[in-house]
Amino acid sequence: MIHTGVAAYREIWDLQKSLFEAVSETRKAHYLIITEHPPVITLGKSGGRSNLVTTENELHRQGIEVIEIDRGGDVTYHGPGQVVVYPIMDLSQFRQDVDWYLRCLEDVVIATLDEFSIQSGRIPGLTGVWVQNNKICAIGVKVTRWVTMHGLALNISTHLDHFNHIIPCGITDKGVTSIFREIGNNIDQNDVVKSLCDHFEKIFRVRIMV
Repeated sequence: MIHTGVAAYREIWDLQKSLFEAVSETRKAHYLIITEHPPVITLGKSGGRSNLVTTENELHRQGIEVIEIDRGGDVTYHGPGQVVVYPIMDLSQFRQDVDWYLRCLEDVVIATLDEFSIQSGRIPGLTGVWVQNNKICAIGVKVTRWVTMHGLALNISTHLDHFNHIIPCGITDKGVTSIFREIGNNIDQNDVVKSLCDHFEKIFRVRIMV
């Protein structure tokens, strides 16, 4: 596990690409990056700038970067108070099935939220984890030669008003939420990270080495 604390998106993207190459070559090790980003909006391969509600000039003025990236999915926001998990894994050592991988990531988050008395689940046809009609965790991945990049972003104490700058994932009839919005601010972010790691180990049947 690589726990970076707050780190710029491009810095961690470069780290992901470096680890991706290492895993692709050796087919031995796997990595789990846990991080938190300064405010940034990322546009996935199916994302369009039409889902930016605020102009890029205004976003820049507010200190929010806009980056086009190589994951699947549309537009999303990362920022302080949001835990981001990037598994760099060789799925050929698990199961060569991207849908299975996405569902496992969702299961990790659902089990974690259950520990904090938040009932969450899936919405048919949509990726991610939802509390009723509001997304609490966005998921977007890239899988090449069965090695994964990108991952999940779980809102803990995220400034949800920043999502007003976008149409999250291009979905117009759904909202966003966070752990703090659901149950208050008495949750330690480190406890959430620990729970995520515990459930990641159980669901993927791995041992995370610090």
